[in-house]
Amino acid sequence: MGTTAPEGFDRYRENIARGNVEMVEYFSETVGNSRKTRIYTPPGYSPNHTYNVLYLLHGIGGDENEWFNHGQPQIILDNLYADGMLEPMIVVFPNGRAMPDDRPVGDIFDPEKIRAFERFESDLLQDLIPWIESKYSVSPDRESRAIAGLSMGGGQSLNIGSNHLDRFAWIGAFSPAPNTKTPDRLFPDPQEAAALLRLLWLSCGDQDDLKHISERTHAYLAEHGVPHIWFEESGGHDWFVWKNDLYHFSQRLFKAAK
Repeated sequence: MGTTAPEGFDRYRENIARGNVEMVEYFSETVGNSRKTRIYTPPGYSPNHTYNVLYLLHGIGGDENEWFNHGQPQIILDNLYADGMLEPMIVVFPNGRAMPDDRPVGDIFDPEKIRAFERFESDLLQDLIPWIESKYSVSPDRESRAIAGLSMGGGQSLNIGSNHLDRFAWIGAFSPAPNTKTPDRLFPDPQEAAALLRLLWLSCGDQDDLKHISERTHAYLAEHGVPHIWFEESGGHDWFVWKNDLYHFSQRLFKAAK
């Protein structure tokens, strides 16, 4: 059973160094217009240093603001940096709905909006990642690139990450949704996945109605000998769980093998 983050992990602390949060725009050839993404750069960010990157995705009803509106990621990360628990990384919070009008309004289950979440794979790989790597001092190496997300974004992270192990060595799925491909499609070659993945993280609340999606993936990975972390925790399909996931998952990223 996964542990709960310590008291105060998401509480603003006085007198610590802080990261910076900005909203930026990049042009998406995939969509055909400019798109917005939030960026968190860690305390002391300097272009003289080369950073790792985590792409952190939202759920079906969210956008590039969702993590910040509900999850306090900058506070969680700032506190972890202050305690010396994180490797230096920038965190990119994109909009995973790759369509011209990407606002989460109206029927969020509209088929075209669901297709837009699939189209994001192209937007991420062909447009956003190259833009980030041209604007920020980040390593282009797969070992320095992670993808994770909650719910719909957790499914996207598994789908995109497993399909591009040449681009991502670290994958995290927090309460992945039914958009998650079946495990045999995610990892048709378990030996290759085992060899290439530095971390595969799968987590879900024990009261989550979508837990069967995670359990299905966990069972396949265990059966086929793919190393992964199965983090079953107290809670439902909610921010208490996802903030806890970010706290624990981020500490494991980009660490050298022991």
